[in-house]
Amino acid sequence: MLRQLGRLMQWCTAVTLVGCLCLQVAHAASSSADTDALLKQAWDLQVTDHRRSLQLLAQLNQRIASLTREQQWQVRFMNAWEAQYAGHYKKAENLYKDIITHSGDPKLADRAAAMLLGEYGITQRYTEAFELANRLAGKLPQVKDAQARYALLLGLSQAMGLAGQTDLAVHYAHLAMKASSTAARRCFTSGIWVSMLLQGHRLKPGDPVLQQAFDACPESTEPLFNTSLTLALVDLYAHGGEPRRALALLDGIQPRVDASGYVPYKLAALLDRARALAALGDDAAARKAALAVVAAGVSSDFNLWLKDAYEVLYRIEKKRGHPAEALDYYEKYAALDRIYLDDINARTMAYEAVQQHLLAQKLETEKLNRQNETLQLQQKLDAKTAEVGRLCLVLLFVVLAIVMVGMFRLKRSQLRFRRLSELDGLTTTYNRQHFMDAAARMLRLLENRQGMACLAIIDLDHFKSVNDTHGHAMGDETLRCVADTCRQQLRPNDLFGRLGGEEFGILLVDCPREHGRQVANRIHRAIEHAAIQHDGISVAVTVSMGLACTDNANHDLRTLSAKADAALYRAKNGGRNRVVADGGEPMPA
Repeated sequence: MLRQLGRLMQWCTAVTLVGCLCLQVAHAASSSADTDALLKQAWDLQVTDHRRSLQLLAQLNQRIASLTREQQWQVRFMNAWEAQYAGHYKKAENLYKDIITHSGDPKLADRAAAMLLGEYGITQRYTEAFELANRLAGKLPQVKDAQARYALLLGLSQAMGLAGQTDLAVHYAHLAMKASSTAARRCFTSGIWVSMLLQGHRLKPGDPVLQQAFDACPESTEPLFNTSLTLALVDLYAHGGEPRRALALLDGIQPRVDASGYVPYKLAALLDRARALAALGDDAAARKAALAVVAAGVSSDFNLWLKDAYEVLYRIEKKRGHPAEALDYYEKYAALDRIYLDDINARTMAYEAVQQHLLAQKLETEKLNRQNETLQLQQKLDAKTAEVGRLCLVLLFVVLAIVMVGMFRLKRSQLRFRRLSELDGLTTTYNRQHFMDAAARMLRLLENRQGMACLAIIDLDHFKSVNDTHGHAMGDETLRCVADTCRQQLRPNDLFGRLGGEEFGILLVDCPREHGRQVANRIHRAIEHAAIQHDGISVAVTVSMGLACTDNANHDLRTLSAKADAALYRAKNGGRNRVVADGGEPMPA
């Protein structure tokens, strides 16, 4: 999992650094020798002595009014690069867009577009990133400037990697490798190639491509990229069952990681150290390293490393026999894992949406082309009979109708799939994830207007015996019948979902405790008297219910669920077939 997370940050880092490599040569031939020398020196120091580079950039900004127009735009490009590197993404975006729109320099504008592509990826604006990537890919054949073309190829490689299109990402990286004319470019492009292969799970520690990248990025001349490659190799060792080799490499590059001041490098090193130490059984040292990741990342946007750090801490506490601490870390890990999966889904959906939009544009273009051809033919054949004219119109309307029907069906399918993703396939109630999300939102709304709610958790008694005695088909029919019976007792604004197995959850909205008791008892009696039949066989089931209300558990879903679970536990221990409220005895039926 860490490989996938690490590749995303490598993508952001790589695209951020591409501007530096693309401008190093360009400044050498400018007319103002002193300023051009200062510009080139600032860029040359960008990846080797970043602090000195910032000092030089400050000098350039102080005398920007005396620079030529071309030099002023180059300084603005450097300011945008520094803003992006420092995490000031909105400022960087505005500067890049200004360069694209107003600089009047096609080469600089293309480089700014490549950087803007990375900006969109960093800020998770995936739809804009993939839309820009498609425009740049279409423009690529017309880009003749070698430096601009090189920058665009790298940006496209990173964008396709973000979209999960590994083959395309490697293809663009391969084209960029062919266009690499300097040692610095060969180093950088090799790193991108390694990143794409690693992201697609196509790289092993002994792969020749990895060795080729190290040869192109020696520590003496390319310390930043050499460190990045070494961290990638550490990651491979840590996940490949070689923790001692991972630790040996980490010990060797730790001074470089510390000197870089780059937070992602620091977090990646700490996390792989924690994993390796845990694999070797040194739980105390592993825990210390994982907690360092948490301390460094908990107040930032580095959720990807935090997630894996919490997983390491969970496994350590579980091994040490600390269930409370293990559960707390696991819940934090699960929450960040959901965010990570949601991000993957967002990227996938954004890429597919952009492809569908392009397809729709292509259809629209083809439609307009057909319309233009029809009009031209109509002008040439104006003397022909009206029947030919009517036939052309009929064909045109047929094409339009097909396009409209296709778009309507596509939209309807999208709505249907979205609806199905929220429902449990067997009972057509809300699935667990959607129920919990909807319940949490509803409780926040109720808390804001001081409304009350009750949470009921229902568990079928001895449901396993139904499956064992009558088969799973009868078990499925029992679950459907119980769900239908519950629905009949609920109001439209109440939330109802299947939590898993034979367990259901109900959130009674705007419902005080006494009314919640009445509804719970009513549901309990209805299920007890429900006639469940399948293939001529009838069964009767009972349920145990736990009820918790906001007057005793506030409006926090986690607290409310815990109290309802505790009440359900007392109901089952008390002999089942009953309703128990939080903090109380079984309620009269």
